[in-house]
Amino acid sequence: MTVMAPLIEVTLRGLLGRRRTLLLVLLVSVPVLIALLVRVTGGRPDADRVLDTLVVRTVMPLVALIVGTAAIGSEIEDGTAVFLMIKPIDRWRIGLSKIVVAAGLTAVLVVPSVVLTGVLIGSRNDTATSVVGFSLACLVGGSAYVAAFVALSVFTSRALLVGLAYVLIWEGVLAGLLEGTRFLSIRQATLGLAAALGVKVPGDPLGPATSVAVLGTVLVGAFLLTNWRLARFEIRGGD
Repeated sequence: MTVMAPLIEVTLRGLLGRRRTLLLVLLVSVPVLIALLVRVTGGRPDADRVLDTLVVRTVMPLVALIVGTAAIGSEIEDGTAVFLMIKPIDRWRIGLSKIVVAAGLTAVLVVPSVVLTGVLIGSRNDTATSVVGFSLACLVGGSAYVAAFVALSVFTSRALLVGLAYVLIWEGVLAGLLEGTRFLSIRQATLGLAAALGVKVPGDPLGPATSVAVLGTVLVGAFLLTNWRLARFEIRGGD
């Protein structure tokens, strides 16, 4: 823990740049502002639909993409990662600190957005179920997204572009059309987990076991890939 603390501090300080923080706050504010608008104008409250469409399908993956690709990708891009790699620190500690900080920051941003949106727009009967279900699902799903994007960022300098293509094209279009590929979608696994927690999810969500398996595989697999690539980065830096 003594070794991890400086890594966590450096990562958090690097992620909380002024422009990036402003962009993230604006992103997570969108569902809240829409919920407030619906409440003020007397629209029909439907928390499940708003949280599904705006948070799980849009805001959560975009926040995780921005945070995850910047956690170590920005350090590799500007060359400061070299100074970290030459220190006698286990590579798994570096990878773990980046994922933990990025996942924690994503949760801190997304979960309050879920709670505020649900409270503002939810009906009296289903608000608690929707808020708790989506909050827990976003906590796990957001962490899976972050881990995947951190891993992606150590393999390519175009992680932001590739991740955006995955979110918008694969998950936004193809995973919905090709039923047999839904288990390759973090979004579908997140919605499956939310459904298992009592949330009304449109369509035919993945089962609880499949959803947990997908999210767990992404988390563990991304962590292992990140560590493997960081070890290779050390060898390459010494050549």
